[in-house]
Amino acid sequence: MDILDKIIANKRKEVAAQKEAVPIDTLLEKNVQKFERPVCSMYDALKKSSSGVIAEFKRKSPSKGWIFPNAKVDDILPAYETGGASACSILTDTDFFGGSFDDLCRARELVRLPLLRKDFMVDEYQVYQARALGADAILLIASVLTPAESIRLARVAFQLNMEVLLEIHREDEIDRLNPYIDLLGVNNRNLGTFETSVDNSFRLLEKILKEIGNDPAIPLFVSESGLSDDHTIKELRSAGFRGFLIGEMLMKTPDPGKTLSELIQQITNTP
Repeated sequence: MDILDKIIANKRKEVAAQKEAVPIDTLLEKNVQKFERPVCSMYDALKKSSSGVIAEFKRKSPSKGWIFPNAKVDDILPAYETGGASACSILTDTDFFGGSFDDLCRARELVRLPLLRKDFMVDEYQVYQARALGADAILLIASVLTPAESIRLARVAFQLNMEVLLEIHREDEIDRLNPYIDLLGVNNRNLGTFETSVDNSFRLLEKILKEIGNDPAIPLFVSESGLSDDHTIKELRSAGFRGFLIGEMLMKTPDPGKTLSELIQQITNTP
């Protein structure tokens, strides 16, 4: 069993306990106003952005351990917004990433940016949960879902007026793409070994474009993981990517917001 297998096994148990504690009907009844909140489009924000940075808030990872154990949403999210982030990604997995539901709820109170709930989505319940917590978009990881599961979860998000970022990291996962996907992410990190190579984005983008051709419903492309310098991001933009999910590079510094601002200045060549 690799790291991802362990995470998913743990997540299924976790979600089952959450559903028992707060059934879906109760979740919906208690969060009526939150479900009526207008969502903020991450697709639109990235499409019009000159940098496309999705700044991530996370305290640890399975491969690196603790990165910024005492990180506070109140300190970092407003700094991300001021620093020029196009959107933010919030980890809500506790055991492996040190995140929480409170992190996402608090982020929604603090910033007007599109918010992505980044977690391991295996059940429709989590999609409703994400909407109640304040997310505008959810992450679906292709390697842990069948094509039918990808469609089902993405359709629920669509019905809730949320957007979907589908993440792939191998060519054989392209078949998880479906009409409800707004953004297609290429993860440069192998989710089994957690080794990282940005070449994966360039390689898979070529394969993706061959598969989907000139489809007018083509999603917006996002490169994820292992991004740390403006030169690489500029090359990825030239190749066709419009979103760049960056977490560890920011969170391992004492001032993630300042680091983000400096990176965006370099990407956009602004003084």
